[in-house]
Amino acid sequence: MLSLSARVHIPEQELEFLTMRASGPGGQHVNKTDSAVQLRFDYANSPSLPDSYKVALSTLQDHRVLESGWILIRCESYRSQLQNKETAREALLALLQQATRPVKVRRATKPSKAAKRKRTDSKIHRGKIKSGRGKIKL
Repeated sequence: MLSLSARVHIPEQELEFLTMRASGPGGQHVNKTDSAVQLRFDYANSPSLPDSYKVALSTLQDHRVLESGWILIRCESYRSQLQNKETAREALLALLQQATRPVKVRRATKPSKAAKRKRTDSKIHRGKIKSGRGKIKL
């Protein structure tokens, strides 16, 4: 069971794990084991996930969240299939927690008069330095 909060729990039956061969270099053992794991979770049709989570996930800009209502997480970091499954679960938990965090509101600010003056003074100073590098006219 995947616990998101005190009230929200996702049972293991809703998580689908597909195993496959990991990409990349290996050795003698590489063509025999399916150590990579793909976690699939149908969040749109999940009875245990509240609607607030579903709305937040649908607006989240993440390549792992699909428009069809599925979350796909692929993990092939470890040689062990069990470690990859656990890593995929942790990634799903982090993704769900990220979706429910409130978005920080950006407040537009203006530079102060002193900052503007300092910027123009430094530009003028730099221009004088560069103009002094030219040929001397006699």
